Amino acid sequence: MFRSLLDNTRNNPFTSPFHARCEGSKVEPRVEPLKINDTRSIQAASTDDVSCEFGSGKYYATCGFGGILSCGITHTALVPLDLVKCRIQVDPAKYGNIFNGFRVTVKEGGASALSLGWAPTLIGYSMQGLCKFGFYEVFKIFYSDMLGEEKTYLYRTSLYLAASASAEFFADIALCPMESVKVRIQTTAGWSKTLREGAPRIWKDEGFNGFYKGLIPLWARQIPYTMMKFACFERTVEALYKYVVPKARSDCSKSEQLLVTFTAGYIAGIFCAIVSHPADTIVSKLNQAKGSNFVEVAKNLGLMGMWKGLFPRIIMIGTLTALQWFIYDSVKVAFHLPRPPPPEMPESLKRKLKANQ
Repeated sequence: MFRSLLDNTRNNPFTSPFHARCEGSKVEPRVEPLKINDTRSIQAASTDDVSCEFGSGKYYATCGFGGILSCGITHTALVPLDLVKCRIQVDPAKYGNIFNGFRVTVKEGGASALSLGWAPTLIGYSMQGLCKFGFYEVFKIFYSDMLGEEKTYLYRTSLYLAASASAEFFADIALCPMESVKVRIQTTAGWSKTLREGAPRIWKDEGFNGFYKGLIPLWARQIPYTMMKFACFERTVEALYKYVVPKARSDCSKSEQLLVTFTAGYIAGIFCAIVSHPADTIVSKLNQAKGSNFVEVAKNLGLMGMWKGLFPRIIMIGTLTALQWFIYDSVKVAFHLPRPPPPEMPESLKRKLKANQ
């Protein structure tokens, strides 16, 4: 599959003169495909050459590295908020709201209690970020090759949804063991407080299944979340440049482009939190209650119980998603990766629409 991706990259709709014009370029749309001098690189910005070809192995590897940084750093930085959110979900009577949750946690365990679970969070979400962002780029190109240039533009939202869902499927397999340890550290009183104690304990008590019993609800939480995260982000960026930003993307500075990235990421994060929250609550309860299953936990929680802790999660996920996209895009800038602008309608499709008028 990867060989096919590399062979077809230049014919990919995202690398056409209408979909992947580099920043600052002034190439006018035309019928024939863009001809590139083999001795030169496509420019990613007006003054910088790109470091690799779009869709190359180096491109995917660097995107994966950007995913490690974006997810690992942000999730670890927000461990205190995540801890309080999880405790509200599993024991709302005790912790109540976000402010009381912080107060009770600090009162019982001191300020250091807010950092519980940082190690499995860092490792687990770094691995998830590698797969999430790296495979998203892979599947986006793979599916667009299958669709062709015109259908890629017409059904781009569906393409974003399919590529992100495919990537998250594998990302959650990488995340699940560390997520299982993290949630138990944060929500189970008297349980182990560190990764080096907690992981062997799960293996001893429950075996391999103990690490992966939360995989299905994790998929139920993360796949809708990621589909919204990528599709909403991509379309929001497109809308911001079209209706809000007063100049073309190619005329924006790097800092202005990153500001658009952050804004679109926060908007996407709000929707992500809402669509994935019920499954997130079930995951927290499932890992706390030994021997329980997805259906049993859902029944015990009830419809209203699944929405406990939504407000802190909106704050957490909105901030998280915005920072993740900002870091990811910053890595692309720092490593001079190709950064295609929002998609434009192919000339061939414009001609067809004009002929049908």
